[in-house]
Amino acid sequence: MDQFEEAYESYKQQGTPQANQLDSAGKEEIIAVRKNEEDNIIAIKTNSGRELDYPTALAEAKAGNLANVDVFHKYGRDILRSEPDGIKENNLDQLPEF
Repeated sequence: MDQFEEAYESYKQQGTPQANQLDSAGKEEIIAVRKNEEDNIIAIKTNSGRELDYPTALAEAKAGNLANVDVFHKYGRDILRSEPDGIKENNLDQLPEF
């Protein structure tokens, strides 16, 4: 299991408080994702080249450092998702994998 898988598995085991939607002005954008065998996103890559495991990406999103994403509470924990804009191609699940 690689570091991204381990971080994602650790994240799934914990509950976190609900977060607010984020402002996208001047933030890094997510350009690619890494998925596990169950097709869950376990890491993201930003336009600056940073590769973040899922818990770190959530923390960055909550801190307002990532553009065009929301953090919402579901399944007893916070979830990272694309802001709804009606464009399917820029949804996190549709981004290229790295």
